[in-house]
Amino acid sequence: MFPNFRHWAAAGSRVPLLRFPQGPRDMARRAIKLTSWTSAALAASGFYLYNNKYLDPNDFGAIRVGRAVATTAVISYDYLTSLRSVPYGSEEYVQLRSQIHDLFVSFDDTPLGAASLAQVHKAVLHDGRTVAVKVQHPKVQAQSSKDILLMEVLVLAVKQLFPEFEFMWLVDEAKKNLPLELDFLNEGRNAEKVAQMLKHFDFLKVPQIYWELSTKRVLLMEFVDGGQVNDRDYMEKNKIDVNEISRNLGKMYSEMIFINGFVHCDPHPGNVLVRKRPDTGKAEVVLLDHGLYQVLTEEFRLDYCHLWQSLIWTDMKKIKKYSQRLGAGDLYPLFACMLTARSWNSVNRGISHVPVTASEDLEIRDNAANYLPQISQLLSHVPRQMLLIFKTNDLLRGIEAALGTRASASSFLNMSRCCIRALAQHKKKNTSSSFRRTQISFSEAFSLWQIDLHELILRVKGLRLARWVLALLCRLLPAPH
Repeated sequence: MFPNFRHWAAAGSRVPLLRFPQGPRDMARRAIKLTSWTSAALAASGFYLYNNKYLDPNDFGAIRVGRAVATTAVISYDYLTSLRSVPYGSEEYVQLRSQIHDLFVSFDDTPLGAASLAQVHKAVLHDGRTVAVKVQHPKVQAQSSKDILLMEVLVLAVKQLFPEFEFMWLVDEAKKNLPLELDFLNEGRNAEKVAQMLKHFDFLKVPQIYWELSTKRVLLMEFVDGGQVNDRDYMEKNKIDVNEISRNLGKMYSEMIFINGFVHCDPHPGNVLVRKRPDTGKAEVVLLDHGLYQVLTEEFRLDYCHLWQSLIWTDMKKIKKYSQRLGAGDLYPLFACMLTARSWNSVNRGISHVPVTASEDLEIRDNAANYLPQISQLLSHVPRQMLLIFKTNDLLRGIEAALGTRASASSFLNMSRCCIRALAQHKKKNTSSSFRRTQISFSEAFSLWQIDLHELILRVKGLRLARWVLALLCRLLPAPH
């Protein structure tokens, strides 16, 4: 066991990613891409490295102009080379920039957003549809293998200097995920799959993909405007309830993880927007950037369901059992803390009963670095599926922290509902007896009813407390003259 372990837990983090243009800064871009993968590993470890104030070189006008010119050429090239054979980088290739007007009535040169792999522009098609055009940066495909090689060399160098740190899994994940992120047709398929999967959530919007004008390097989709999910000022200005948004985000991800095992793994604020629906005025969550998904195996998903049920209901024996089934071994207390972003003391007392405090968060950040070797060892032993789950959990906690809506009892109960449904579905699928399936359905319904009752009791207690506080204030405050 670890010294002073009860004070330790993993804290959420959001690591900023500096962005550079192509051309003479290719080496910088490759280094920054490496940094982005490394930051994902450290985020999974669960501790803060930087704050969210950083310099974005895209703010410089010359860089914006340079990227806009390159982007225009790329779009024309991708659309028009299906009809004409044009050598990449030739004079004829550059001249194709002018032919972009054959595709769009208007095309904004200034990107709406830019990252290490691509940038997004607003445009209008000839039929009047306003679209978002996601364009892959030039030479990214060709340089991706060099990116991974550079990463592998640096990780091996770190291994030589610090043998206790094990980060080769980072290279393996990059080799698997980077080619998927570079295929925008795969991203479009992911978008359609998750939209169909979560169509029962009327608060969720996934932009429609326009396949007739999409390629592996250019993706056209419906343009949807909104504010970033961590922008409280935007929500207050537009009368959007931050607690409702936080609850809906939790419902959406619980459904992805526990029920479907198909998880959007990049929910940073730039990829999750909020808005009022134009037709109904109801608050809506807009989910963007579907390049990186984690597909969970059934065994992993069910073990993960059992583990979260154990954490929510404070079953310490099962916390140990299912943490070890997920590869944590003797480091299961550390694993539970990283997963919940809570101290071991809070895990023992019950994460659904003990609220998060500022002092606990401070202890977590102060003590996390002391366990970096153990974190590295743990990350090298858990299933690869867990790595992106860690990253996803971490990004979601960053959003909750920005909104001031850290996980409440209600959010844990919603998670528990999804776990119960997932486990019941698995049991029913694996039995041929109608009587047994009926038993499972009744047990599922009873468990869900218990959760509803528990939630109702919590609300009643909350109302009583609010009335008591109001009555106390009325007694203390002087009556108006």
